[in-house]
Amino acid sequence: MKTIRFLFFALLSLYAFRSPAVEGDIPVKAFLIAAPDSENLKDFNKFIKEDLKKEGVTHLVVRFRYKYQFKSHPELASEGALSEEEVKSIMKTCKEAGIEMIPKMNMLGHQSGGTNLFPLLKEYPQLDETPHVEMPEEYEWPNDDGLYCKSYCPLHPELHPIIFALMDELVEVCEAKALHVGMDEVFYIGDDKCPRCKGRDKAELYAGEVTAIYNHLASKGIEMWMWADRFLDGRTTGLGMWEASMNNTHRAIDMVPKGIVMCDWHYVNAPPTIGYFATKGFRVLACPWRKAEVAVQQLEQVQLLRESAPDVIAERMLGVFQTSWTGADNFMNAYYGKEASDRDKENANCFKELFKAVTELEE
Repeated sequence: MKTIRFLFFALLSLYAFRSPAVEGDIPVKAFLIAAPDSENLKDFNKFIKEDLKKEGVTHLVVRFRYKYQFKSHPELASEGALSEEEVKSIMKTCKEAGIEMIPKMNMLGHQSGGTNLFPLLKEYPQLDETPHVEMPEEYEWPNDDGLYCKSYCPLHPELHPIIFALMDELVEVCEAKALHVGMDEVFYIGDDKCPRCKGRDKAELYAGEVTAIYNHLASKGIEMWMWADRFLDGRTTGLGMWEASMNNTHRAIDMVPKGIVMCDWHYVNAPPTIGYFATKGFRVLACPWRKAEVAVQQLEQVQLLRESAPDVIAERMLGVFQTSWTGADNFMNAYYGKEASDRDKENANCFKELFKAVTELEE
């Protein structure tokens, strides 16, 4: 962590007397929220039109995962999946509010949660990277299997035709220019018992899947957003296994296309890793969650680099991306001051304080 901070501020000191590299507003002020349930759709659209527009949100990333009634693979729609008409209503509301809508799915990791497999591995168990790891009746962490979330096998020959069809459908119904593909917290990769992946370099496996997804989207003119944690070295930075990689996937940073938008999430403190991704050639977003002071610190880092770094670095500082890890109705309740959990209240407050700070910065 100290090494990253030193490099960050050393970089700035080299350009401390430059004229502002990038002037004007923060280009991207994004917000992540879960796709709503059908019964909350009207309130959700009202929230977009009236409140997110007022707050200054430029990009709304809607976390669908499998919550859409896919036509190519209807068996992969999760419980409560939204219809084409319902998703189009969200898309149209975003357009009316001048907000770009970006659908989000989870590729590679996060194919299970707690005691449940998610639709892909439930319906296609042959795609499981670790079929020998059984889902527990009661989930707890840590556990002997190292099970956080399941991953699919990136080398299975049946995989890409399925997941590419899902991505294409979601992009089409949302009329999206970009897709967020997740790719975070991948603990199962290159398993020693996988007949296709065993013995392979985990960084190369990760880079291969990132590149395959990127190339598919790029062939259709779609921008790719993804979480950046697996590209950070958890040992060198001191960030550990959650915010960074402890299974050597960090080396994949030099093996993937530079057109990816890196979503660099940090929730407890604000390590200056956005500068690292920018120097590697990537556009980057700083992503907070619940702590308002951390969110403001991340915003300050973005603006500092936009003003003080060389033009080529400054232009890669796209802005901020507020995350939310609760149901859409839970977040809206907290935002409106209704009954909500302490965590959701903290999340809503972080959102308000961050966008308030952005507004003050741009005035």
